[in-house]
Amino acid sequence: MVDDVAYQPDRGDFIYLDFDPQSGTEQAGRRPALVISPRDFNIATGLAAVCPITNTLTGSKFEVPVPRGVKLTGVIQSYQFRTLDWIARNASFHSKANEELMWEVVGRIEAILCIDG
Repeated sequence: MVDDVAYQPDRGDFIYLDFDPQSGTEQAGRRPALVISPRDFNIATGLAAVCPITNTLTGSKFEVPVPRGVKLTGVIQSYQFRTLDWIARNASFHSKANEELMWEVVGRIEAILCIDG
């Protein structure tokens, strides 16, 4: 049950989780990600919306660099956001993102989905 799990991801958390199985060009393996959905959603559904983080840069305008001061490197792939079962994929907390970074990532996702604020 979700309420029995020690760690419950929240929006703005940098986490590690297992992305396998994957398909096509999706990120695979255990890797960092940024949680973009709020804790209430994550607990209610057992899913978390996340953006994977990679050190392989493609030059996409939808990549957001991980800021200095975070003990992670690479870019947040806002264009690869997805919902995943965070319990089955063994999510673990790494650190917290600042609000400015969250707005930048969410802004890129809004552009992908053509959402006007």
